[in-house]
Amino acid sequence: MDIHEYQAKEILSEFGVTVPAGGLAYSPEQAAYRAREMGGDKWIVKAQVHAGGRGKAGGVKVCCDDNEIMDAASSMLGKKLVTHQTGPEGKGVYRLYVEAAVPIEREIYLGFVLDRTSQRIMIVASSEGGMEIEEISADRPDSIVRATIDPAGGLADFQAREIAFKLGIEPASTQHMVRTLKGCYRAFRDLDATMVEINPLVVTTDNRIIALDAKMTFDDNALFRRSNVAELRDKSQEDPRESHAADRGLSYVGLDGNIGCIVNGAGLAMATMDTIKLAGGEPANFLDIGGGATPERVAKAFRLVKSDAKVEAILVNIFAGINRCDWVAEGVVQALREEPMDMPIIVRLSGTNVEEGQKILAESGLPIIRAATLKEAADRSVAAWKADQATNTKLKAV
Repeated sequence: MDIHEYQAKEILSEFGVTVPAGGLAYSPEQAAYRAREMGGDKWIVKAQVHAGGRGKAGGVKVCCDDNEIMDAASSMLGKKLVTHQTGPEGKGVYRLYVEAAVPIEREIYLGFVLDRTSQRIMIVASSEGGMEIEEISADRPDSIVRATIDPAGGLADFQAREIAFKLGIEPASTQHMVRTLKGCYRAFRDLDATMVEINPLVVTTDNRIIALDAKMTFDDNALFRRSNVAELRDKSQEDPRESHAADRGLSYVGLDGNIGCIVNGAGLAMATMDTIKLAGGEPANFLDIGGGATPERVAKAFRLVKSDAKVEAILVNIFAGINRCDWVAEGVVQALREEPMDMPIIVRLSGTNVEEGQKILAESGLPIIRAATLKEAADRSVAAWKADQATNTKLKAV
């Protein structure tokens, strides 16, 4: 789960990370008021969206008076911000963060991620801040500093000081940098985060270390024990299909194809999408219904996939271990009887109670295309989709 910049800054400040003075605004007038509250002579107005690259897309503007702030706010609020991370559809801007400008001496990149190879939290930092880490890796690979953290002892002071020295932090600012690094680590560890990124982390002209931007991502599977984090979720920034699925306990990722997938198990779901591609089709989604799929759960999955306007055929691929093929078949039949679908439905069942499942499908009287193997299911899905499209084209021509 992602959160907004201002939310990440509020969290990090509670762990000792210094952030600029700032305030949230939902209107141009409120944005100007926030600036007057803070005082000063220069402010930054930032669109709050779950995406990077806001500055290049016009989502970050420097302002010097009330009129400029109100103009900047008016140009952002209610609009779609399109960046390289949002795709062409963009993300809606419904709130702004107004922040006091700080005197910048230099910029640093700082990130904390979960390194699955070492199974530890890794610090990735660079003396070349203010740009994406991918750009830094390509253009300035020698500037990147990496360090893994021992989970038993946490981030030690000597490790933090070593990172500060490698980043070229002046002695007067070293202790402040140590406090910043340890604060980010504690926030990551204590709140079940999967990423903490500050880009840029700046050294000011008076030797302060300040987080000018902040991103945090959290483990969805740990939100049940982090109610304070779960409350920060902003569904307006999420794919509605994915948030709808998450609320119903389903793992869903929307794609751009037209063959919907209902599968149990993440690995099998990936293999199903690959096989559809090999057969000449395009998967419309990744959907894992999980290990204990009841008929009701399968019916929910059908309704979710059908709700995607791009879907023009549905492939159900179940390898039942914990699951039972008869339960899945009952769910398929239940879904199709409750909401008949004018698109090809292909079902491949294998594993526990497969004979009972096949019998339920055969006796349902519904136009379900059955397959015995994954390759056969993918081939039949693509062939049925193409045939259905050809028929629809002829009907439209008539």
